[in-house]
Amino acid sequence: MAPPRSPPPLIDDAIAEILLRLPPDEPEHLFRAALVCKPWLRILCDAGFRRRYRAFHGAPPLLGLLHRRQVMEGDPPARFPSTTSMPDFPHPGSDGRRTRPLDCRHGRALIHMFQNHGMDLLVWDPVTGDRHTVPEPDIDWLIYSAAVFCATDGCDHLDCHGGPFGIVFMATDDRDELVKATAYSSETGVWTTPVRLDESYEPYAQHRREALVGGRFHYTPYVLPRRGAVVGDEICFTLRTGHAIVKYNLRSNCLSMINPPEHMAWGLALMVMDDCSLGFACIENSSLYLWSTKVNSGEAAEWVQLRNIKLDTIIPVVDPTDDSLLVVGSAEGVGVIFISSDAGLFTIDLKSGRVRKVEEPGVYFSVLPYMSFYTPGIVIALACLFTASVGFLNAMVLICEQFIIM
Repeated sequence: MAPPRSPPPLIDDAIAEILLRLPPDEPEHLFRAALVCKPWLRILCDAGFRRRYRAFHGAPPLLGLLHRRQVMEGDPPARFPSTTSMPDFPHPGSDGRRTRPLDCRHGRALIHMFQNHGMDLLVWDPVTGDRHTVPEPDIDWLIYSAAVFCATDGCDHLDCHGGPFGIVFMATDDRDELVKATAYSSETGVWTTPVRLDESYEPYAQHRREALVGGRFHYTPYVLPRRGAVVGDEICFTLRTGHAIVKYNLRSNCLSMINPPEHMAWGLALMVMDDCSLGFACIENSSLYLWSTKVNSGEAAEWVQLRNIKLDTIIPVVDPTDDSLLVVGSAEGVGVIFISSDAGLFTIDLKSGRVRKVEEPGVYFSVLPYMSFYTPGIVIALACLFTASVGFLNAMVLICEQFIIM
């Protein structure tokens, strides 16, 4: 009897269809597949496959996170934890320098670097190791926030690596007590002329008057050090009292305000919804509330409540009498909300309802999610351009190169 024939090898197209379905939020599967054989490695490193992979999965996966604390709580430890089974990313402050994370967006992290000679902003791609140092804006600040974003025209932001970027810096200081903002473009290399909100703008004047109701004699409209939301040409942040929302318009270089939905919450997050509207999330009485509104319509904001999710039985807490549940951020495009409790930092998937613990208990005020595709093709294609990349990236390049030679 003739021995059974071995099944014919799968053709490359069929293999690619299988590899296409490996989950992007667990990128080690892609790296392991790249080490199976030379044909698989070539498929995974092909630029056409990478484009199909991004299009197939849509929004970039959540790979890691940074976070901010309130001003008086100081800066968090210099650590960039991974939310996958991949190793943590090397943090720019691991060499002992003082750092303050400000934002993560479009494949980039924005870090305030406190140097001996002064302070600069670092725009950093943790996957490729690409770094750009930006001088701090010439604007007085005491409390501030900032946003970094891709500035490539027509980009779908599925896999931003390299290319032009922008920064919006919004601040308040205790000298003139005004809200000020300025924007930076990597293409021009300069900051715009700062703009400000003052009493001549009626919504701002009304906000100041309302903040003084109830016997308060003084109020400084501090910009809260939370992650902002980038909605088209509008970059939004919140103020100290009532969480009033300040919008900076990139095209017109001007500031305006909108009122938030009615709420009694302290912890909240701004976000971009699936329909490109501005989202607002907070927790009241152990329930998660979600609203949305259009910010580019030129009309007064009309908030629509979208969800009301009971958290009592799905988010763990150590002390039920301690009102520790807080919304501290969101991962845009994947429908994930970050919630802090005295038991740790958790994510809740709004579509599936899945709850996952991503960090131990700590002081979380604003979580900065890092989202990007992390594939063998990106690592190998960019290794020769960014030779300063360290840690796991170099290790994977060496392993893949050795495998190609075998």
